[in-house]
Amino acid sequence: MMKTTFEDLYEKYHQDLFQYIFYLVKDKTQAEDLIQEVYIKVLSAYSGFNGDSAEKTWLFSIARHTTFDYFRKLKRKRMKIQDFFNWEEDGEKLTSTMQEPEDSIIHNDEMHQVYHCLDQCTVDQKQVVILRYIQEFSIKETAEILKWSTSKVKTTQHRALKVLQSCMMTSSDKEDVNHE
Repeated sequence: MMKTTFEDLYEKYHQDLFQYIFYLVKDKTQAEDLIQEVYIKVLSAYSGFNGDSAEKTWLFSIARHTTFDYFRKLKRKRMKIQDFFNWEEDGEKLTSTMQEPEDSIIHNDEMHQVYHCLDQCTVDQKQVVILRYIQEFSIKETAEILKWSTSKVKTTQHRALKVLQSCMMTSSDKEDVNHE
């Protein structure tokens, strides 16, 4: 019984879960590792799933926790590295080794621009944008996944859209200058 249910969950939600994690970590291999962790947690927690929320909401909540545990571990590791070395001012800005997403996810220049502008958002804003616009969750479902109030989701979404709009405008102004 559980096997069939797990396979159903996998079939229905794997692509969305993978994309969600991928947008957050921006590294295909890391996203694949994290999604495996998510499935291990799903399998061990499934007996405790009582249907209080939708399956998809429950799965995304697990994916979010798993991804943020990864970020916390990464941050601790970076802090140890920073403590070890006597960094100059520039040295504190560790450059990201994470790759751009594959071309299959970035459909066109505009999506690429949106993806780039997501980096201007806070982590909370980025999560809301990904859940609301890329994964198409409702405000209520987004609030459930993030364990926030719906008003916090709305406020965060509003601020994120302002950041994205400002970034997109700046980027398009640069494009216009480059094309002249």
